[in-house]
Amino acid sequence: MPTVLICDDAIFMRTMVGDILRRAGFEVVGEADTGTQAVEQYQRLKPDIVTMDIVMPDMGGIDAVRAITAFDPNARVVMCSAMGQQALVLEAMQAGAKDFVVKPFQPSRVLEAVRRVLG
Repeated sequence: MPTVLICDDAIFMRTMVGDILRRAGFEVVGEADTGTQAVEQYQRLKPDIVTMDIVMPDMGGIDAVRAITAFDPNARVVMCSAMGQQALVLEAMQAGAKDFVVKPFQPSRVLEAVRRVLG
């Protein structure tokens, strides 16, 4: 069962993504609501995949991706962005993210991105 770390500053978004992934057979091993927490939890939990919001307090998602991929070059991160954040998505991909999904989420798109990144 693949393990997931869900990073988003909005609890309802973490719950929504968690529900989508749990129903598809993933194990949610952690949640983070700041970029700093995301990096700490990644290092501690070493999940198979991470969903990362772009805009978060204290350390944004892009900086968190940089820190995670510096720690683990093989980290698999899927960015979650709101509409109109295309420039940030591009920056996130250059920072090491493997894919992205746009909010509001379609469950099928979330699963498609996660499965593609897991290979």
